[in-house]
Amino acid sequence: MTVVGRPPGRRRPDESMTLLVEVMEKPLDPGYAEAAERRAAAQRDGLPTRRRGLGVVLLVLVAILLGLLTVSAARQLRAPQADVAAAREVLESQIVDRRAEVEALQRRSVAASDEIESLQHAALASEDPALLQTLQLDAVVSGSAAVSGEGLVVSLSDGDAAQSETDPDPSARVRDADVQTVVNALWAAGAEAISVDDQRLTSLSAVRNAGDAILVDLVPLPGPTYVIRAIGDPDAMQTAYARSGAPAYLQLLGSRYGIGSSVTPQSDLSLPGVGTQTLRFAEPSGAGDSSQPGGESSRTPSSDTEEERP
Repeated sequence: MTVVGRPPGRRRPDESMTLLVEVMEKPLDPGYAEAAERRAAAQRDGLPTRRRGLGVVLLVLVAILLGLLTVSAARQLRAPQADVAAAREVLESQIVDRRAEVEALQRRSVAASDEIESLQHAALASEDPALLQTLQLDAVVSGSAAVSGEGLVVSLSDGDAAQSETDPDPSARVRDADVQTVVNALWAAGAEAISVDDQRLTSLSAVRNAGDAILVDLVPLPGPTYVIRAIGDPDAMQTAYARSGAPAYLQLLGSRYGIGSSVTPQSDLSLPGVGTQTLRFAEPSGAGDSSQPGGESSRTPSSDTEEERP
């Protein structure tokens, strides 16, 4: 019998595609086929039910064990340790005690300052009234003494977008540059004393941002409304303030970010003092007179730079 096949010397057309041919002709790997046959034989003998049931039971036991271990670990982590609780109580007690000591020392300092001031006034009232008047004026200018009188009140409020609970807009908040602009305009308008939210401003005061909070001499202001009080002639101050660039600046903030502002004259304002300040510069009397030899003062004027609002 003659077998009809390929002519001798000729190659299969698909010989170069052996891998594809095997995949098409033998899609199942021999190992998988053998495993399938064993599984089918086990099913015929009734074994898979028991094995499957045993596997389910083991899986449930492992899940329960893992759950118990997780709950136990969580309870141990959340349960306060005796040593940690004791140390925390000691720290809390120390904080309360130190705070009470600081408050007591502050009260003693205020009382001592008042006593020194009263004794100084009593001594100078009869000995040198002119010097007493100079010291009182210096206390007002330096901000160490509380003052009262008529003046202006400028209020700045965060925009509605900054107070949104879902998606607050940081650009709608009042920033330190905004407060600085108003304060500088009030100084230039003739203000004799200024406070921001009852924080008295002096020549050493700084208005800065720390995150979303505005700090005046490192004291955070609550917001969202910031009240700037300035003592001086209200009519003259209001006229000079209106001619400055502050009103146009605040109008731009209101139209762009929704920041509210208002200017109100007041007939009775009270500004607190900052107490006795640390002496940072001194020179002999007459040393600043340039007509005397070596009398040039080494004091240099300071300039504050305002941060531009982004």
